[in-house]
Amino acid sequence: MEDLDKTNEIYEQKLDEALVLLKACQVNKNIKSCFGECDNFLDCKTRETYIASVYNSMNKGVVGGFEF
Repeated sequence: MEDLDKTNEIYEQKLDEALVLLKACQVNKNIKSCFGECDNFLDCKTRETYIASVYNSMNKGVVGGFEF
């Protein structure tokens, strides 16, 4: 159980770090949201990293389908 807690903690920490970077980018560009406000919306590595972190925090690294 302790290993599972550490794994969950790692994914949550990575998500928190990705969110900090995303919000810093938004502040730097003086925007409130990437969607509709950022010219690099579809090609942004910061946003891609954040999305991957959200996905990984939700599935805790388990490969497979994910339904919204």
